[in-house]
This record gives sequence, C-alpha cells and structure tokens, in this order.
Amino acid sequence: MKQKTKTFDFLLMISPLLLSAFGVVMIYSASMVTSVLQGDPAYSLALKQGTWLAIGIVVFLFASYFRYTLYLKLTKWIVLLMFIGLLAVELFGVTIYNSKSWLAIGSMSAQPSEFVKIGLIIYLSAIYTKKLAYIEDFFKAVLPPLIITSALLALIIKQPDVGTAAIVFAIACTVIFSSGIKFKHLSLLILIGLIVLLAVGFNMVTDEKISRFTGAYHPFEDPDDGGYQLIQSYIAIGTGGLSGVGIGQGIQKLGYLTQAESDFIMAVISEELGLFGVLFVLVNLCIIVLRGLFIARKCENPFGSLLAIGISSMVGIQAVINLGAISGLLPITGVPLPFVSAGGSSLIVLLFSVGILNNIARHVNYQRFNEEAAVTEENKIPKTATSGRLRKNYSS
Repeated sequence: MKQKTKTFDFLLMISPLLLSAFGVVMIYSASMVTSVLQGDPAYSLALKQGTWLAIGIVVFLFASYFRYTLYLKLTKWIVLLMFIGLLAVELFGVTIYNSKSWLAIGSMSAQPSEFVKIGLIIYLSAIYTKKLAYIEDFFKAVLPPLIITSALLALIIKQPDVGTAAIVFAIACTVIFSSGIKFKHLSLLILIGLIVLLAVGFNMVTDEKISRFTGAYHPFEDPDDGGYQLIQSYIAIGTGGLSGVGIGQGIQKLGYLTQAESDFIMAVISEELGLFGVLFVLVNLCIIVLRGLFIARKCENPFGSLLAIGISSMVGIQAVINLGAISGLLPITGVPLPFVSAGGSSLIVLLFSVGILNNIARHVNYQRFNEEAAVTEENKIPKTATSGRLRKNYSS
C-alpha cells in the first residue's frame, strides 16, 4: 500500500482539485447578486457547480485508477460516441448564447463538443501510435485520421462554436506534430486547415462576429456595444491592484460585466483578489501543464506520451484563449477558464482528463520505483560476492 501511494503524482491531484474548489467559491461571489435578481437563491449557480464538482471528483478518481492503455481497445466506441453526441445536438440541441451546442437533460444541460476534446485526444494518440512505424508516409499514416477529425470539426463549426473548434484544431495539430510527422506535412495541414476555417468563417460572418474582432482590438471606438464587455473587463482588472478589493466586494459583476461567472471569471478574480488571486490560478494551471509535459517525456509508452501531451495542450490552449480574451489580446470566443469557470461539461471533461494524466504518472512512477529497486538489489549482490572473495583472499 505504501508503494502504491508513492506512485501518485500529488501535484497533479492537488492542483486541479484546488482550482475546482476555488472556482466554486468565485462562482458564488460572481453570481450571487444576479441570481437573486433573477429570483433564485444567491448560491444557486455555486450549488450547481459544486454538484458537478462532486461528480467530477468521482470521475477523476475512476480515471486515475483505470489503466490508460485500455483506451486503445475502446477507440472505435469513443469515435462512435463523439459522432452520436454531435449529431444529437444537430437534431435535438438547444440554443444558448446564439449557439446550438447543448443537449437538455432534465434541468441540466450538457455540451457534447466538450467531450470531443478528450475523445479526439484519445483517438489520435491511439491511431498514430499504431502508425509510428510508417508515420512519414503522409497518405497511408497521416491522412486517414484527419478525415474523422475534419468531420468532427465540421459538426462543431456548424453549431456554430468557433471557440471550441479552434481548441480542437489546435489540440489535433499538437498531437499530430508530437507523433513524429514530418514538419513539411504538418505545415501543409495547418495551411489547409486555416484556409478551410477562413473560408467557412467568411460564409458565417455576421455583424456580431465582426464586432468581436473590432471590440477586441479597438474597444474604445464602440464603448457601448462591441467594446463594452472588454472595457468592463479592463476596469475590473485595473481596480484589483495587488491584493484586490476583497472577495464578494467587486462592483463589475453587478450587471456591468456579463458572463462574470463563466468566461470572464478571471476579471472578477483580478478585481476581488488582485494580483495574488491571478497568480494563484496561473501557478496551478502551469503546474498541471508542465507536470503533464514532464510525464509525457518520462513515459516510455508512445500512447501514454501522446495522451499526456494532448491533455496538457488542451488545458494550456484553453487557458491561453480565455486569458487572451479578457485582456484584449484575442477576440472573445466564449472559451471558459479551465477548472474555474462555471460549466459542468467543461469541468467533468477536465477532471476526467487530468485523471488519465494521473494514471499515466502512476505507471511512470511505478516503473521508476521498480527500476530503482532492481538496481539496488543488483548492487547488493556484487558487493556481497566481492566481499566474500576479498575475505577469502585475505585469509589465504
């Protein structure tokens, strides 16, 4: 039991759970006033997120113990479930925030495109692991999985959910690049992907989407419409200073900053907890990403290594897009902050993903402990034998 306990990567266990619990507290602070104004209890959104967190912890523990190599046998079922989920949205989905991305399940709702992120990571990691022997053959090894990836992206873009599609595309590129594909092939894929996204995006251009770009880079030219949200985010970030105005004491969440509990929760954290609160979130996110990449480097199993890279990139890419949006570096795309923003589907997927990452870490640590034990045992034998020979020679 002591040896099994040592195999756990406690940093990868503590950081995501700490961030998730912190997220519940900040969701309560960000949403309590607006919840009351809507006729709900002040804790309604925090309670819902806490419920998702409880489910997520169970999922996290299951993924930590479920041997990651078994996902290789489940690849076909995972692909099938991804398509069923996205097609179900197309047929029975509900529209929230101008995007038909959700399935209503009683009083709860789920976003299948969130589950596509980890599903695609597992699929690409598995399929390219099997093709490592001829990975340089573009048409035989690289191209076939891209057909499935493109179909999934098309269904997500059709919703439309450009933010999630961009994350899925970036994750796919990261896993494919890490599999050993030639750089010229990757460059070609990125170029084709960008051309397709631009072509599709051009046909989907609306005044609202244009305002997101102009609002991101020229917010003060239209402070009452396109630039309004970003300006309120600037005010929240600027007000916080070093230590913030105090948890629960923020002003921008009182109807000025919309979606304060979800996409713009970092602005609320910045206002109420200041730079210290922001650093707390960033440090924990960096621990998860860097620890995941370290595990990928140490893992000798190609499938486990690609899985770890894909999961780490998913957390990192999503965090960069969210933080870029609230700071004006990127257009607002509705991407939540990992582990912290309100959203059950995102939280479940992230906790399941880091659970897989923990499972990979456990196997890496277990193998390392066995090797160290074998070396120690091997070193004992020659020493004993040598000592015996020396005593015999000395006595003679």
